Amino acid sequence: MTTRELLSNTMSSDLSTGQLCLFVVALSFITGCREPYDPEILSKDLKVLVVEGYLDTEGLPSVLRLSFTKNLEGDAGDGFPEAEVYLKADSGAEFPLTDIGNGEFEFAQDIPEEMQYTLHIATDEGKTYTSEKLSPIITPEISELGFEKDEEGVEVFIRTKGGQNAEYFMWDYEETYSFRSAVPTYFKYDAASKDIVYLEENERTDICYRAGSNEELISESSIRFQEDVVFRKKLIEIFNGDERLSRKYSVLVSQRAISKDAEEFWRILNKNSTELGSIFSPLPSVMPSNLRQEGNPDAPVIGYVSMGIIRQQRLFISLNEVMPWQVADIPEYFQCQVSNDTIPISAYEEFFGSGNFVPATPISIPGIPYVVGYQGTERRCADCTLRGTNVKPDFWDD
Repeated sequence: MTTRELLSNTMSSDLSTGQLCLFVVALSFITGCREPYDPEILSKDLKVLVVEGYLDTEGLPSVLRLSFTKNLEGDAGDGFPEAEVYLKADSGAEFPLTDIGNGEFEFAQDIPEEMQYTLHIATDEGKTYTSEKLSPIITPEISELGFEKDEEGVEVFIRTKGGQNAEYFMWDYEETYSFRSAVPTYFKYDAASKDIVYLEENERTDICYRAGSNEELISESSIRFQEDVVFRKKLIEIFNGDERLSRKYSVLVSQRAISKDAEEFWRILNKNSTELGSIFSPLPSVMPSNLRQEGNPDAPVIGYVSMGIIRQQRLFISLNEVMPWQVADIPEYFQCQVSNDTIPISAYEEFFGSGNFVPATPISIPGIPYVVGYQGTERRCADCTLRGTNVKPDFWDD
């Protein structure tokens, strides 16, 4: 379910006229619930801009996301505003963001960290939004990204050192892992020749890759630690039996230093979505934001924008580093096996023609100089592309 649908469903049932209720989804298009809150806004006119992003100042492509909350009455309207977005430095220099669709605007420019900037958003509805002065924060380097295995599984942790100008941190990650199909096969049925042929290298279905990212906020303050060293902060926990470590696993971690106000904003959202047990739980009445609508400063705007240097580091974990590692049963592979029956040449088209049943094991008979048939298996058991992609990532290290 999208954030707009989430907002609509909840506000339609819980919002009375004269009350503005906003709800949160951490690390997505973010909204929050305030109660009581009594602005001069009718529910039928509620269309609030949602802004979220951290802009990197060293040219690493970063994304600013814009969205609208959904009207409580009538049509849903546009989910993503058409807009022109740019940063303006105190020097007067302007740095436009590129519209890449679906409310996302990419920033990939190397700009001076010693300047201050203002984010400008001009929507096609004639409304203009600006941020407070943004001071880029130079994020410290990642001191260590590692893992440790214990009786419950594997924990990925990070270590970094804060300082006077970088005391609050946020992390996110993109993980990728390789996995095998339940029944490896190197063959396919070729309809043109009505025969079984070898798969080409780019058609292989025995090894694939899956990717994911964190869904919950990960943050920490270095002021809680001796000498400002954030020591072995847990980022990811992979429990015993998880398929992610069945072959090889990789994670790219991004570290961002943020301001105290930004930390407060994200902490409120995180508390609402985790500690209170529901993303629909009420938030404190005061929630920081560094954006406003020009000419109407009391109009609600949801979100917080930060900028600075993003530090990244990648970690690989191979199976032999965590062995023994017994993968738990995977529902998609339930009762997968190779059939005992041999499909003769004359029946290839009948059994393999639909693609739902695929050749797996060639059968030969002593004295006969060719394969007399194949044993087969269900495609779901042999084709890993049903659960991932067989295209190896550029960064993958075998």
